[in-house]
Amino acid sequence: MAENKTQPTDVDPAAFLAAVAHPTRRADGLALLAMMREVTGAPALMWGPSMVGFGRYRYRYASGREGEALAVGFSPRTSALVLYGLTVAPDAPALLARLGPHRPGASCLYVPALAKVDTGVLRELTAVGYAYMTTTDFTVPGT
Repeated sequence: MAENKTQPTDVDPAAFLAAVAHPTRRADGLALLAMMREVTGAPALMWGPSMVGFGRYRYRYASGREGEALAVGFSPRTSALVLYGLTVAPDAPALLARLGPHRPGASCLYVPALAKVDTGVLRELTAVGYAYMTTTDFTVPGT
């Protein structure tokens, strides 16, 4: 069975973020690094070349395919901050309604900049997302 393309690496997340060219993305990334570390209590780990993650969750499909992914995290992309693990918890929709400007992706959330969103709500989203992703059984039936 094929391994997931996105795997944990030995790259230091702070060093990765310090090298981000765009000054706002770099500052936002460093702020998210500190905030997510504090909220989750988990160390930061690079997943692939550009995703900073906190904690892990396991998933398994009925077909037998299984894997591991970051529980919550982010990537400071050129066009937006991409946030992972914050949209699936049962409390997420109510919090997203209060977050500020964002757009949902398939399994992520795009935020234009930290200065444009309510960071208190983002902290809550991180907390509920992390709790949900690290305590839920992600066995997907029928696949």
